[in-house]
Amino acid sequence: MRIAQVPPLYEAVPPRFYGGTERVVAHLTDALVDLGHEVTLFASAEARTKADLVVVRDQAIRLDPAPLKSDLAAHIAMLAEVRRRADEFDVIHFHTDMIHFPLFENMAEKTLTTLHGRLDLKDLPGVYRRWPQFPLVSISDSQRLPLPFANWAGTVLHGMCAEIYEYHPKSEGYLAFLGRISPEKGPERAIAIAKRLGRRLKIAAKVDAADREYFHTVVEPLLDHPLVEFVGEIGDAEKSAFLGGADALLFPIAWPEPFGLVMIEAMACGTPVIAYQWGSVPEVIEEGVTGFIVDDEDEAVAALRRLPDLSRQTVRERFETRFSAHAMARRYEDIYARLDKAAQPPRLTLAQSA
Repeated sequence: MRIAQVPPLYEAVPPRFYGGTERVVAHLTDALVDLGHEVTLFASAEARTKADLVVVRDQAIRLDPAPLKSDLAAHIAMLAEVRRRADEFDVIHFHTDMIHFPLFENMAEKTLTTLHGRLDLKDLPGVYRRWPQFPLVSISDSQRLPLPFANWAGTVLHGMCAEIYEYHPKSEGYLAFLGRISPEKGPERAIAIAKRLGRRLKIAAKVDAADREYFHTVVEPLLDHPLVEFVGEIGDAEKSAFLGGADALLFPIAWPEPFGLVMIEAMACGTPVIAYQWGSVPEVIEEGVTGFIVDDEDEAVAALRRLPDLSRQTVRERFETRFSAHAMARRYEDIYARLDKAAQPPRLTLAQSA
């Protein structure tokens, strides 16, 4: 098949540091090439890909040093180029939320849109009712709960290229927190868990502008402790050592996480996950196999004491079975093959249309 992949432009593909959507698109794109498809990636110039690259911006937006930028203008320009070349593709796979809907409404049957974010926002239902012809993919079943009426073509759990994550059969005796410093991710909860057990905790995370006050007032005072080490933001080159060296990844979230890519990145290194029961967590973690699902700090502390019950080799094997990039690509292949049917939205009941 001739497939176009259209990611957002906020991060490189794959990202240099933090970034979920663009990382998934990078791994999906390469896996589809490996499976024999003709794939074209629309992305910024620093993208690394096995596909044909169409450069639509000189660099990704977040790390662009220009003081004045328009992310809307950048994305509209990209979508116009995709629209101009639309006849070259059998499938146009968007990862840009709903911004492409007005431009592509007359060819929705050859598009697929994967939604990567939370969907419990006030203005979203109106958009998905206005353009019901676009087939959608959720990245977990829990993600789609706020929009049960939408035209869901399927759920595809994320996958990652196994080769870039090194399996670590033995850890180095610390706990890990990886991701973004924000209230919903819960770094202060990870610190509290580690301190209760007297365990070392390494935190590798970025701090967005929107979360700087939270970081300075809530998290930063907790970093002045002998058990806590703040590493800062890291990229793919450092992740295997960071995650693989940990006894466990702490994932003490407090929000409806659509997927949680760091969970499977840890599994790829053989590292089990202790995760709070929110959003996609029960769909990603196999209780007592790849980690433990808990409700609070007390249960997290108890779960960490059960880590010897888990096999790091089994954690890695379950990653390879469920979350490899090729497993993800084959699930998308199945949906691509039935796009014509998926573009026919289901009839709404009176309750759903209200």
